[in-house]
Amino acid sequence: MESRLVASYERCRELHKQHGRSYYLATRLLPAAKRPHVHALYGFTRYADEIVDRTDAGAPADRAAALRDWAGRFEAGLSGEPVDDPILPAVLHTIEACDLDRSDFTTFLRSMTMDLDVHAYATYPDLLRYMEGSAAVIGTMMLPILEPADPAAAREPARQLGLAFQLTNFIRDVAEDLDRGRVYLPQEDLASFGVDSGDLRRAAAEGRATPRIRSLIRFEVSRAREHYALAAPGVPMLAPGSQACIRTAFHVYAAILDEVERLGHDVFARRAVVPTARRLRVAARCLLTPAGTQVVPPVPQPVAVGV
Repeated sequence: MESRLVASYERCRELHKQHGRSYYLATRLLPAAKRPHVHALYGFTRYADEIVDRTDAGAPADRAAALRDWAGRFEAGLSGEPVDDPILPAVLHTIEACDLDRSDFTTFLRSMTMDLDVHAYATYPDLLRYMEGSAAVIGTMMLPILEPADPAAAREPARQLGLAFQLTNFIRDVAEDLDRGRVYLPQEDLASFGVDSGDLRRAAAEGRATPRIRSLIRFEVSRAREHYALAAPGVPMLAPGSQACIRTAFHVYAAILDEVERLGHDVFARRAVVPTARRLRVAARCLLTPAGTQVVPPVPQPVAVGV
C-alpha cells in the first residue's frame, strides 16, 4: 500500500480515536483487516460533519461552499482522478475494496447540506428523512465490511441501528446542538409536552431541565429504544468475527440512555457519559459472547404524550 494511502488511513484512525471513543473501542474487536475500512468511513463522516459544524469557520454560505468543494473532490476521486486530501484516499480505497454502494455517500452528503440551512424539524417523519442520510446509510455502508450471511435481511436492522445511535446522540446533545442553532427533537414533540425552543435555551443557560422537558426527554428515550429493539435481530446475522464489535457498540450506545435516565432525564445538568470501566466491561462481555447469540435490548417504556 503506497505511503499516501497509509497516511490517509492513519488520519482516519486518529479522528476515530479522538472523536468516537465508544465506537473506536468496539471497532478494536473486529478482525484487523476490517478495522481500517471502518476508520475510513468514520473519518469521511466526521470530516464532513466538521465542515458543517465549525461555526467559527465562516457563515453558512462559506461552509456550504467548502462542503461542495470537498464533495466535488470526492466525486472526482470516484471517477478515478487523483485526489489531494488527507481523508479521501482511504475512503475511496474502502469503497473500491469493499464494493460499497456509492449512492449511500450521496445521500449522506445531502443530509450534511441540510444541516447548513435546516435548523428544526416539524415532525418525526421530517427528522427521519434527515436521519436517512445522516444515520441510516451509515448502517448500510457498514454491511459489506461486516459481511452478513444474508445482506438483504440484515439491511433494515442495520438502518435501525444507525437511527438508534443518532437519536441517542440527539437526546444527549440537546444543549450542544442549541449552541449551533439547531433543535433536532421534533417541534410537534416539544408542543405535546408544553415545551418550546425558548424553554430549551433557558434550561441550557440555567443548567437544569424543567419537569416538562424531563418528560419530553423520557419520551424520546423510549422512542430511541424502539429503534434499538428493531436493530437487535441484525447482530447475529453478521459474520461471526463482526458480531462482538457491533454487539459492543449496541450496548455501549444504549447505555448512554441508561445514563440519561440515571440523571432523571435532565440532559442540561451534565452530559450523559458511560464510564470507561463500564464500557470496558461491556466490551469484554461481548467479546466472550458466542457468535449467533441474540441481543436482548432494554424494553421501551410507553410514555403518554404530555405527561
